Amino acid sequence: MSISAMSRTVGPTKALPPGRYGISGLLASEWTKLRSLRSTMWTLGLTVVLGIGISALATAETRAHWSSMSLGSRLSFDPTSTSLIGVFFGQLTIGVLGVLVMTGEYGSGTIRATLAAAPRRALVLAAKAAVFGFVALVIAETVSFLSYFLGQALLTAPAAHTTLSSPGALRAVAGSGIYLGLIGLVALGLATIIRHTAGSISAFLGILLVLPILVHALPNSLANQIEKFMPDQIGASVVSLHQSDAFGAWTGLLLMCGYAVVLLVAGGVLLVRRDA
Repeated sequence: MSISAMSRTVGPTKALPPGRYGISGLLASEWTKLRSLRSTMWTLGLTVVLGIGISALATAETRAHWSSMSLGSRLSFDPTSTSLIGVFFGQLTIGVLGVLVMTGEYGSGTIRATLAAAPRRALVLAAKAAVFGFVALVIAETVSFLSYFLGQALLTAPAAHTTLSSPGALRAVAGSGIYLGLIGLVALGLATIIRHTAGSISAFLGILLVLPILVHALPNSLANQIEKFMPDQIGASVVSLHQSDAFGAWTGLLLMCGYAVVLLVAGGVLLVRRDA
């Protein structure tokens, strides 16, 4: 049978319909990937254990030595920030998870399949940031409130303690959870730019742990101006009820939002321009 006869028999070839996907499909895909990673459960579990456990240890230790503390130490004691001290340890694990959410796909090579199925790369990153950001915020707020309630329960009389109705307490507790979630998005943005797990984690830890040491070595007048822009100082101002030289709590959180947005946008631009 000739080709022309076959074409008359089979009929004209129809083009395959173009694939269609939207943000809802990408969100579902990213949620499936996030919850199927073993590293997700490990890092989120460590965030909960470190955040709550270290806060409980700090408040229990303070209560045990309350009677031997000086009058000045008692008057300057901030029970709210003490019960939230575990947040600063939890930010390390939530940041590592933010890195792995992106670099895990590059390490395994599955990023090619992801971008082949969803060529709109900026939308892929937006979905990834939305899913991870939501999970990080829920876990962070859970850790923050549980740490606070447990810490205040351990600070029994005569030790000073607060309640959520105390001035600034609710802001500090809720704000520390927001801060922890934003730290995770900062790490995700760094990972999108760097694309390598070791390099991204090193950069993230360098910003949190090494950069403050370097800035502290500068002359005091210059160091004081720079330190208030750094994440560790912003976090300290968020959890504290006492006034400091850093930005106010909400101003600091807006600044952290700016850091996360800038890094994610820069990562998105590079994601679009570079090969997978």
